[in-house]
Amino acid sequence: MAGTVRELIRAKGGEVWTIGPEASVYEAIGCMAKKRIGALVVTEADKVVGIMSERDYAREVILKDKSSRTTPVHEIMTKKVIYVNQEQRLEDCMALMTKHRVRHLPVMAGDDLVGMISIGDVLKEVIADKEFLIDQLTNYISGSY
Repeated sequence: MAGTVRELIRAKGGEVWTIGPEASVYEAIGCMAKKRIGALVVTEADKVVGIMSERDYAREVILKDKSSRTTPVHEIMTKKVIYVNQEQRLEDCMALMTKHRVRHLPVMAGDDLVGMISIGDVLKEVIADKEFLIDQLTNYISGSY
């Protein structure tokens, strides 16, 4: 069970998929489909400059009748990136995601991008932690510990 972002990243792996701001939205969507992920961190010169999600694509390309082949990522990406550090608790991440209505959080160590977590990752771990606690309490109460 992971209680912190660091533990979650250690368990799931720290691989993060990125794309440049000048890449086409088509390339970004192709990468997300190939990797079976819902968002990419947008980086330029190894600095995080945005995040692009399937939601951004739906709202900024599909609904505005733009061409994904000619629209650059920087035109539709979310520029104000909400991120977390490795020491943050997963329950705090869940609250942050809910408050800001985001499904993905880049994980930073100083200026370095070290991972990405999704709401699915966080929920899976929080639920597993609660189930473990319930099992422990049940065993304690029934005397089978």
